[in-house]
Amino acid sequence: MKTFCGRANPTTGSMEWLEEGEDYDYHQEIARSRYADMLHDKDRNVKYYQGIRAAVSRVKERGEKAIVLDIGTGTGLLSMMAASAGADFCYAIEVFKPMANAAVKIVEKNGFSDKIKVINKHSTEVTVGPDGDMQSRANILVTELFDTELIGEGALPTYEHAHKYLVQEGCEAVPHRATVYVQLVESRRMWSWKKLFPVHVEAEDGEKILVPPSEMENCPGVPSVCDIQLNQMPSNDFSTLSDVVKMFSVDFSKPVQSASTYYRVQLEPVKSGKAQIVLSWWDIDMDPSGMINCTMAPYWVKPTSALQWRDHWMQCVYFLPREEPVLQGEKVYLTACRDEYSVWYNLQKAREGEERADEEEHKADAGVESPVCRCRAHLLWNRPRFGELNDQTRTRQYIKSLRKVLKTDSVCLCISDGSLLPVLAHYLGAKQVQCLQPSRIDLYHPHKLWQAFFKANNLEDKIKIIEARPELLKPSHLEDKKISVLVGEPFFTTSLLPWHNLYFWYARTAVSTHLASNVTVLPQSASLHMMIVEFQDLWRIRSPCGTCEGFDVRTMDDMIKDSLNFRESREAEPHPLWEYPCKSLSDPQEVLTFDFTQTVPQHCLSTEGSVKLLRKGKSHGAVLWMEYHLTADISVSTGLMQLSNEKVHLHFNLLCQ
Repeated sequence: MKTFCGRANPTTGSMEWLEEGEDYDYHQEIARSRYADMLHDKDRNVKYYQGIRAAVSRVKERGEKAIVLDIGTGTGLLSMMAASAGADFCYAIEVFKPMANAAVKIVEKNGFSDKIKVINKHSTEVTVGPDGDMQSRANILVTELFDTELIGEGALPTYEHAHKYLVQEGCEAVPHRATVYVQLVESRRMWSWKKLFPVHVEAEDGEKILVPPSEMENCPGVPSVCDIQLNQMPSNDFSTLSDVVKMFSVDFSKPVQSASTYYRVQLEPVKSGKAQIVLSWWDIDMDPSGMINCTMAPYWVKPTSALQWRDHWMQCVYFLPREEPVLQGEKVYLTACRDEYSVWYNLQKAREGEERADEEEHKADAGVESPVCRCRAHLLWNRPRFGELNDQTRTRQYIKSLRKVLKTDSVCLCISDGSLLPVLAHYLGAKQVQCLQPSRIDLYHPHKLWQAFFKANNLEDKIKIIEARPELLKPSHLEDKKISVLVGEPFFTTSLLPWHNLYFWYARTAVSTHLASNVTVLPQSASLHMMIVEFQDLWRIRSPCGTCEGFDVRTMDDMIKDSLNFRESREAEPHPLWEYPCKSLSDPQEVLTFDFTQTVPQHCLSTEGSVKLLRKGKSHGAVLWMEYHLTADISVSTGLMQLSNEKVHLHFNLLCQ
């Protein structure tokens, strides 16, 4: 069986479908999974083991046999914990066949084959009875089905089905319950990941203010949660407007309902401000008493507790549909709506809720629809892209460089996806401005977004959108004029890795016949940089585990190692490096340069060399980023921003990958 996979081609800027072998999905799943991260999560594993021991003991104290159902067993770790704790039998469910095969080997290696049956099915397909997958219903339900949002991996419908068909009424559950917490905050930094702020430009004829169209201003955005390592968010980048409150809980020992519903809490702001963001996280109690607790709370909630680093469970950033001013002491209602897989929030003044005596009206009002982007911007731009466009320091660099190169007779062409550069070029005096929109994501009609943008700023007849691929550009598109200034950030929506934006160079080469002999290209060049680093924690996602809580899981280590040797898995991985502290073991080093004033050479560009390690440490990896040299003396970095503490500790762009 063959698999077709989409992959960005930086030479064309397009997504291409390539045929891969039958092992492709398997290797990708294993190589890019967080199995190693979970196995290294000491806090998680210890708490699960404690909870499982306690559950088995409670069942045994009732004089019953302990029959365990472990849904999503993975390596079989939780089932082995149960067997070791004295469970009479365990049914370990794993739908991913390669993982189920690995679990069988791990269970056998650890001597539990007579106590654990691995079932390679989705839990909803498991049968119970004399001839079924399970001989009888279980009286202990053990699962690890959670993501950062708690319910995003389908935990609720899985639990709902299990209680109906697979476990006994009144069963023990590990975890016993989960509780979701929220806190209302104001944060220009995080709000900039959802909204496009006005841009101020000092032009010769006075200040110009570039504003987003009303449909973008009023758009609720997209429902997908923004999950980040909130512990790395600087405290001066947000202001808490409320105390931490409990939003809702789910008791996993009782029947669970997955149907859409809502929860509402009353908040009393502790500070006046602009409510923009709901920060959220959860904890799980492994036992009914809540004595065995595993929490995702960020650093300011439990400042005296040692924080367990993990990448498989982080914290959530939810964007309110609109910015809401709140006053200290003036109560508000926060509503959480959810379906089977996602959560979203809405905020109302308390007096609006108090006017509704009728519960049905109250419920109807609370049942806010899942956010749907209507302005197209949230479908075209991811959250780092919004942040990039709102980065005033970065924008000033482009304005400064455009001032240097533009003249009153400049004919300017911009090649970038959804860039503000055409508007900036017009405001700064270019005679003619065009932007090339190749429409490589036709589904979202990017040109319509920019038509609305230009209309909102009275620029419909000032900037021309050309819907053509660079290689299909014709003189008639340019009114038979030669381009004197070619600009690009560059940014393209299909780019995942820093060098994917080198599509600009290929596009520049494709339009070379339309360029004036003395054309100015901005940026004039780019350079790829690298540094050897020691990560504080990120290394855990790839590090062998060996044994986990006394169980041999080296079979899993070998699987990850084999998959990392698979062709595509050897490529670099995009990571938002500001979330993952590291220290440098070498100085930053320029690896390759790309001269955009010239066309792409016919020969392959490559480099070889050595890196001098200046400090002792563990070499976990090489960090790579691009720098774009807009002019001879103005550059923009997509990565390293600052070295501190004698060049050891690094500060990365909050937008860098």
